Amino acid sequence: MHRIFWIATVVLWCGCGNTEKPAPQPAAPSAPSAPRAAAPAPADPRPSIVCFGDSITAGFGLDAGQGFPDLLQQELDARDIHYRVVNLGVSGDTTQDGLARVFMALAEKPAIVLLELGGNDGLRGIPLAITQANLAQMIEAFQTAGARVVLAGMSLPPNYGPAFIKNFEAVYKNLAAKYKVTLIPFLLEGVGAHDDLMQRDGIHPNAAGARHVEALVMKTLMPLLK
Repeated sequence: MHRIFWIATVVLWCGCGNTEKPAPQPAAPSAPSAPRAAAPAPADPRPSIVCFGDSITAGFGLDAGQGFPDLLQQELDARDIHYRVVNLGVSGDTTQDGLARVFMALAEKPAIVLLELGGNDGLRGIPLAITQANLAQMIEAFQTAGARVVLAGMSLPPNYGPAFIKNFEAVYKNLAAKYKVTLIPFLLEGVGAHDDLMQRDGIHPNAAGARHVEALVMKTLMPLLK
């Protein structure tokens, strides 16, 4: 009798032990979902006006937004003329430097290119034949791409001598005639040699001078804008 009771107790104890369920384990934390990449900004559909030049285009010595390309964009917007202005000015660039980076301007698929280079060539005494050849190659590249070119002519300080200055200015006139491009004979017309419109170096326009340059550029561009 005692043996039967002991066996029953053992069986009951084992059965109870087998019915116990394991304690629930905490769920593993889920990995944080990767943030969604922001959708790329839509491309600006407006045709571009590329200002391709040196320090005058880059706005050397001016605060942000004071260079003539920035002012040009502001005026276009104010007039509800739908073009975007791309400033590809690099201070110190010669025509050889510009030729080396002309692909940057072509990548913008420009409708119009304002080509403002050559001043540093003249200041450095680079042979005029080289300056003219480099500008010619750039004009040809832009015209082949379907862009209309506005050539911004430059001049030099009086100490370079009247003969050299005359020949330097003729580079722009000759190119404009050969390639039938719009010419601004002197981009700093009415600004150069005016102390109130120029920076202390006598080479770069100040903020007030840049507004005069923009007005000249805008006047020249108006017949070309659709």
